[in-house]
Amino acid sequence: MPGNIVLSHPLLYEATSSNALVDFDGPDDPYRPMNWPLRKKIVTTVLYGLTTCWITFASAVYSAGIRQIAGEFRVNTETAAAGVSLIVLGFAFGPLVWAPLSEVYGRKWAVLVPYFIAACFSFGTAAAKDIQTVLITRFFTGLFGSVPVTNTGGTMADIWSPEQRGVAVVGYAVTLVGGPTLGPVVGAALTSSYLGWRWMEYLTGILMTAQFAVDVLVIDESYPPALLVKRARRMRLMGKNWALHAKHEEWDASLSELLQKYLIRPFQMLGTPICFLMSIYAAFVYGSLPFIALLIGILFAAAVSILNNRYYFRKFRANGNRAVLEARLPPMMAGTSSKNINFWPSIIGISFIGFGFTTIFQAALNYLIDTFTRFSASAIAANTFLRSILAGAFPLFIIPMYHHMGVDVKYCPQLILV
Repeated sequence: MPGNIVLSHPLLYEATSSNALVDFDGPDDPYRPMNWPLRKKIVTTVLYGLTTCWITFASAVYSAGIRQIAGEFRVNTETAAAGVSLIVLGFAFGPLVWAPLSEVYGRKWAVLVPYFIAACFSFGTAAAKDIQTVLITRFFTGLFGSVPVTNTGGTMADIWSPEQRGVAVVGYAVTLVGGPTLGPVVGAALTSSYLGWRWMEYLTGILMTAQFAVDVLVIDESYPPALLVKRARRMRLMGKNWALHAKHEEWDASLSELLQKYLIRPFQMLGTPICFLMSIYAAFVYGSLPFIALLIGILFAAAVSILNNRYYFRKFRANGNRAVLEARLPPMMAGTSSKNINFWPSIIGISFIGFGFTTIFQAALNYLIDTFTRFSASAIAANTFLRSILAGAFPLFIIPMYHHMGVDVKYCPQLILV
């Protein structure tokens, strides 16, 4: 039929030899991200950590302005609080797209392009004229901004050896859970001043845009298959040998192939016992909003996690330098709200909550990265999906629960679930 593509060529079914396959020049190739200088690895980790910090900051800073938003748009506080739930629901669904794309096109631009779009939506929230615009832009801020939450784990697997990765992930985990502890504090300062709630969103957009600019200039691509594709392309242009190619190019880049091979991967991983159990546990642990006192527990958890990393590598070396997955897990194994009781016991208790969920998070993150390595971004996306679904649901009923049940018993349902 006219218009059909005729596939006919004498060499059509002559496969290219393995000599045409472009790879790294041995384990010590400086082009390999695992061999980057230590300083470059640290800078990359810090920048990805800050990139993650500002979007998690965005999820929590809004909570300080709920009453102002409700008053300005003449809605109840439950409707205004939906802005918290919607950004977190965006966190649930965004990684299911962005994590697999990072395993196709590389980490850097799969993170930065959606992140910049999220910053634009944050400015949209700040300029909103009605509550509908606030809620819609909050959801899309989470949908696009969720990308570093999952893809940074893949970058950690790209650049850090198993021996160093545990400590690097601790630093990343602190920035991930540290953002929500700073958000309500900064938000309260802004809403109590003449600036008001809109400047919470303007500040978030400014921070994210500034971080985007720094990342574009400083961060390099770290996904080995994407780097090999780039190397093969340069070699083809330089030597005019069009048979040269990377292994990552040996697939059909059609939409159906992309959907079948990559976008369903997080759901496939969620079907594995390892990923499902880690995800459902994290979902219950993160089903409430953290506050500034959590930061103390987070810092203690970071110290314990670094110590656990030493324990892990004693097991790692004893096992012939092969991953010992269960050795990542020890940190996650391990009624003072009445108005008649001084507030300090509650604050101290919150610090232990921060300690608990941070050790759980970093242990689960290390475990998933060690287990799935190259596809760790998809595994973390599955984990983030369940975690964010519950975290997004809690703000919708936690305020009515607080008012109807009182401060003495409102945490009991969560404790029973955990």
